[in-house]
Amino acid sequence: MESRRKPLVAITSVLLFTLLVGYFAVPSLYLTQDYAVKSHKPSFTAPKQNIWAELDEVEAQDVYEFLLEDFKHLNLTRHPKSLRDNFVNTVESLKPNKTDAVAYLYGGADVVDRYAKVSISQFTDGAPYFFYYTVGPLPVTKDTKAEPYGYPFNHGRNWIRSPIVDFFHIQQFSVNVAKNVSDITLELLGATVNENDPNDPRGLVAFPRSFRVVTGGLNFWLQMYRPSYSSGARTLLPQGLYVKIDAKSLDFEEWTVGQYYYNGMIYADEHKLRAAIESPGFKKTPANLDGPWTDTEDFESTPAGRELPPPAVIQPYGPRYQLDRKQKYISWFGFEFFLTTNAAQGVLLYDIRFKGERVMYEVGLQEAMAHYAGDDPMQGGLEWMDSFFGMGKDAFELLPGYDCPAYADYLDSQTHDKYETTTIPNNVCVFEYTSDFLLARHSAQYSTTASRNTYLTVRSVSTVGNYDYTIDYVFYLDGALEVKVRASGFIFAAFYTTNSDKTEDEYGHRVHTALSTSMHDHVINFKADMDVAGPKNDLVRMAIEPVTKSYSWDGPDVPKRNTMHLVEYNVTEETGLDWPKNGGEFYIVYSDKKNAWGERKGYRITSGTGMGNTPHLTIINSTTLGDSARWAEHDLWVLRQKDSEPRGADPFNFLEPFDPIVNFSQLADGESLEPSEDYDQDLVIYFNVGAHHVPTSDDIPNTLMHTSGTSVMFVPHNFNDRDPSRESSQGVRIQLDGKKLSGGFAGEAYDEDASNGELRTRHGKRDAKTKKLKAHYFGGTYEKGLKVPLEALEPNFEGYRSTMHAVPDLTFNGSAVFGTWRKED
Repeated sequence: MESRRKPLVAITSVLLFTLLVGYFAVPSLYLTQDYAVKSHKPSFTAPKQNIWAELDEVEAQDVYEFLLEDFKHLNLTRHPKSLRDNFVNTVESLKPNKTDAVAYLYGGADVVDRYAKVSISQFTDGAPYFFYYTVGPLPVTKDTKAEPYGYPFNHGRNWIRSPIVDFFHIQQFSVNVAKNVSDITLELLGATVNENDPNDPRGLVAFPRSFRVVTGGLNFWLQMYRPSYSSGARTLLPQGLYVKIDAKSLDFEEWTVGQYYYNGMIYADEHKLRAAIESPGFKKTPANLDGPWTDTEDFESTPAGRELPPPAVIQPYGPRYQLDRKQKYISWFGFEFFLTTNAAQGVLLYDIRFKGERVMYEVGLQEAMAHYAGDDPMQGGLEWMDSFFGMGKDAFELLPGYDCPAYADYLDSQTHDKYETTTIPNNVCVFEYTSDFLLARHSAQYSTTASRNTYLTVRSVSTVGNYDYTIDYVFYLDGALEVKVRASGFIFAAFYTTNSDKTEDEYGHRVHTALSTSMHDHVINFKADMDVAGPKNDLVRMAIEPVTKSYSWDGPDVPKRNTMHLVEYNVTEETGLDWPKNGGEFYIVYSDKKNAWGERKGYRITSGTGMGNTPHLTIINSTTLGDSARWAEHDLWVLRQKDSEPRGADPFNFLEPFDPIVNFSQLADGESLEPSEDYDQDLVIYFNVGAHHVPTSDDIPNTLMHTSGTSVMFVPHNFNDRDPSRESSQGVRIQLDGKKLSGGFAGEAYDEDASNGELRTRHGKRDAKTKKLKAHYFGGTYEKGLKVPLEALEPNFEGYRSTMHAVPDLTFNGSAVFGTWRKED
């Protein structure tokens, strides 16, 4: 056997915000020559350069060196210890303006100049700030400049202030607080904090949740947790003791310890709590202890059938799509598009075409938010904005045969952080898959025709703390495109209190001795820059409405008929929309071009496959989020396309939710969508997927993907003259009686010498008298004697060499101090 890929040496990256070190390696897939009969054509190349590609290591290092020289006045350091140091934080490719990109793609213009987008941490005026700059053109020459990057942001500023200077000291302060009340934690929780080993399974750790204060600055609530033995289940092990910290000053030496919260009661300080513990009638809650109940694997149970492996999907003849690995360009049955990645957003797709016509300029994730609710100081103000931690940076190496089929193509990505480049191998997969249900079928009197439902998927999995998000871009043979997200991992659970004032099941359900779930909303935002048959588009709400109407053909017998009809409403200004009740409206992006039948070409936007309609945020005017995620307030939005509004969110929104660097409400500000001299009707759609998650005991230990997946689909609406999947799908027609012709077969179609081509004869039986086939195949079929190696069914993981994943542990390391900020009195 031979390896399809050589392992790559992992590159260590010190991640300031995650404070973790990760090592990555490429898994090798071992396939025999018999199995890999066909492969991508060596001559296949992209028609254009991937102008959205991430910077490579050489480009990034050149940018670092340029900045160190150009910004000498800032005394940039290569080894930052806190946000009091000035340093280059991140480097990535700056995506070109659409105006310039389209001129290159369709207008014959020269290739777009390449630029970098950088963030620099700078301590100025006694506070830490992050500044955005552009550096270019690249490669670095005497013409290269660094300039403030402010035009895409609402206020025109290129900076945001960090509310925290040194989060290492926050963690140390938390540990010291826990140490000072070790007698209390031992009495109430049965353990004490282990300063030397935070992973001590017999110890405790303290996790701070920060929140904004009206008068300025931050305060914290600390909650005690138990580390998990081996499964990473720390978010299932909260303990029932909370401590409030006054941290409004940037100087941690001025911080003070305030109230304690235990079993529904507030105590002014540790002395009041100690006195209460020693008083008669004090009620203790049981400790939340780890055990087999948090294990994610069961190696012991043997129900009937488990001794056999499940069915597996294989691809004996190689891929049917074409892939240019260098340009990350993919072509499959009419679909063509470019792929790129970045640290914050993960996978982004550009210039999506179908059958040579434009469909979308761009589709990609903007932000992944989870917002909790609860009656304790932790859950009551908890929310996460995961692009800050890095949906691309935390998209780790995929498991062949599990995350993706063994036969998939796997692509690497790179991120550039604190002067280091990290290569994350095999963290994006591309594969074709045949569904368990058909694309189309029909049974006529003497025949049955069936077409297999085969689709192309681009997949990545981002593990941000406790949750794993599987993100799919799915392409169908008819020209439909689906964006789907499924979630798994550990829930962020609450401690179950036993006080008499507790309202059972108000925020979740009891799922273990001392554990309760917390309801939360996952709202994950994507951008789709629509170019349906070109850039000139408009959005129409096509409503299905009841109507009472008279028809001449009804005559006097039925003077009025209760029926329904279609009514179109033009969307004439930027606005947010929700999925209609009873599915009573279609949201259609129309082109100004028409198909052969005089109908305008369009794509319908619809809530897709999964657990019901995709949601928007339940909470109205969230106290925690401020203005940082206004896109979460509706299911989808329609906006003007503007080069000055490339994104609907920014990772740094997490640092200042009440004055975010991108305020979506200032993007979706009601501008007219009617054509004018300064607007050519180029539309952008922002849409949400996610779930209203009310975890139950069935989420222990992990949430299951089939119960958490939601999607949005973009479906052709008169875009084609006829269903294009007829020419690309594989299937069969079974003729039940050779003497009876039905379903559209013409007699000469059974003649092997007919001009329409030779009939497929494999696996079919001829009628003895008519010599006509009973089984007729369209598209390829499998041959006898096919050899399949074991690795095609159960991949060999010897080539999977990752020794550690740099998962941002949102509960137990310094990155957590950016937790959430709740504006409170």
